[in-house]
Amino acid sequence: MAATSKPSTVEEYLAALPAEQRPAADAIRALIADHLPEGYVEELLWGMPNYVIPMERSGPTYNGQPLAYVAFAARKAGWSIYLMGLYSDSDEDRSFRERWAGAKKLDLGKSCLRFRSLDDIDQPLVAETIAGTSVDRFLEIYERNRTT
Repeated sequence: MAATSKPSTVEEYLAALPAEQRPAADAIRALIADHLPEGYVEELLWGMPNYVIPMERSGPTYNGQPLAYVAFAARKAGWSIYLMGLYSDSDEDRSFRERWAGAKKLDLGKSCLRFRSLDDIDQPLVAETIAGTSVDRFLEIYERNRTT
């Protein structure tokens, strides 16, 4: 994505990607959308597509923004999928790391899964992880972590 581009919608974000990145972006977006539990909505936040709990549902948040559950972004050397459910839930994070396909190198920060192509990630595990946390459960985790 060009440094000067400032999209305001997910569609603008995708349209601004170089043509060679668009197929991967479409595939990542579909992977998320196909497994996203009901109640999350797609928005452009922090310059990238996010799947969030709307403020009307979550109420006030620590930063005044909707609670982001999953996001993705194009990077110079590939892609990032942000799995905030892993960051918020240490048991889920531990399980994800243990179950990662051993043949694929895991490049995961606190919630940021970095990769060059979709072939580099365990797509079924990512899909299962995305599908695994309802809005109600994510709100419970958020509230528990906010008070500890």
